[in-house]
Amino acid sequence: MSSAINISRDLLAQAVDQSHDGVTIADAKMKGFPLIYVNRGFEKLTGYTSGEIIGNGYRILQGSDNGQPGLDIVLAAVAKGEGCLVTLRNYRKDGSMFWNELSISPVHDADGNLTHYIGIQKDVTARILLEQHLHQSNLDLRTLNQQLNTLVYTDHLVGLSNRRHFDEKLA
Repeated sequence: MSSAINISRDLLAQAVDQSHDGVTIADAKMKGFPLIYVNRGFEKLTGYTSGEIIGNGYRILQGSDNGQPGLDIVLAAVAKGEGCLVTLRNYRKDGSMFWNELSISPVHDADGNLTHYIGIQKDVTARILLEQHLHQSNLDLRTLNQQLNTLVYTDHLVGLSNRRHFDEKLA
């Protein structure tokens, strides 16, 4: 039984290290919740090596961009010892911005004391940019629709409602 447990632990450690998503562990007992572990996925996502990031908090990824509403959600969850899921603007080591979907989960010891936070980071930049593009396209379509309605129901010479508009309102 003991060897099966060790194999499972080894497999779990390999799985976490090989994950494409960033996986981090932060020490919840220390001020600022410094990172004590980052996997290869995190290194690839952020450009920081484990040696550069260990001992720092997650805040290093926000740089000076600390007015994001998602950060308030994280702070409120951490203050309560809870987990949360937020999307934040983060910055790689080279300064390039990416949208990071961050899921944090608390870890407790056998006595129920909060000891660590596990963080899972996903680069959702493509999804966010697509959502922004779709939102802008919808705004553009609404504007064009309003202009079309104006053209359909307004006499372009005098700028007043035309016969079509009058007939529709009368009906």
